[in-house]
Amino acid sequence: MDLRSDAGLASALRVSLARLTRRLRRQAAAHSLTPTQFATLAAVERHPGISPGELAELEKVQPPSMTRVIGALEERGLVARTPHPTDRRQVTVSVTGQGEALLKEERRLKEAWLTQRLKELTPEERAVLRQAAPILEKLSKI
Repeated sequence: MDLRSDAGLASALRVSLARLTRRLRRQAAAHSLTPTQFATLAAVERHPGISPGELAELEKVQPPSMTRVIGALEERGLVARTPHPTDRRQVTVSVTGQGEALLKEERRLKEAWLTQRLKELTPEERAVLRQAAPILEKLSKI
């Protein structure tokens, strides 16, 4: 793989990031949420009081699909729906204490696994990753 070209770099990043994502998913807590449910729960945490329609738009899914995801999360006690403060026809969604605890534990497990993997790298490799982290964050928002 030729990392000197943008296409080669893109290919290498795609493969490496996909593999890392799969490995991190395996570190999941024993919650049995689907990736979509987990992403939705995290999005609700970042945007408390969001409406289901706004959440569907944010997560790039159809509103009926989001309604099902919210229903599954609510059934497990991870989110709660409350009446919208200004529009009685709508509801807002917020994370419950149980949902916050699940997210915290999930993040703790993944970060512990990743911390162990980082210890296997040389100090120079970790320094390169420290420089790359903000760049990867920028790529994720473009």
